[in-house]
Amino acid sequence: MNFRDDKDSLEPLTMFSQSSLTDIILLLLIFFLLTSSFVTNFGIKVNVPRAESSVTSQSQQISVAVTPEGTFFVDGEQVDRASLSNAIRSAYQNKPNASLVVRADRDARVDDAVRAMNIGKALNMNIVMATERN
Repeated sequence: MNFRDDKDSLEPLTMFSQSSLTDIILLLLIFFLLTSSFVTNFGIKVNVPRAESSVTSQSQQISVAVTPEGTFFVDGEQVDRASLSNAIRSAYQNKPNASLVVRADRDARVDDAVRAMNIGKALNMNIVMATERN
């Protein structure tokens, strides 16, 4: 029961359609972008202390990192002790209503962290001490 003529032989398709494969790749890319965690990764290695509870803040913030050696970083830029006040003040002028986040290493001197907090208090900023969750 061959209903085809011999001259109507079918040839295999020579062109492969990649549109379905491209759709799958695009959907996977969107999935991974939406499900990946967006964590702020600071380039300064500071071992912050641990706390039982924590609150995450989504508002604007000015980050001040204090290392065990006593060096200060304001928003990732290294600042010496004498110009710390000017650096925080200029960052606060660029971001009004921002909170001051102090990321002091657990081995840093308390006096260094308090110095940054006093500057924030003088500027009437909200001050937050960064910790890691237990």
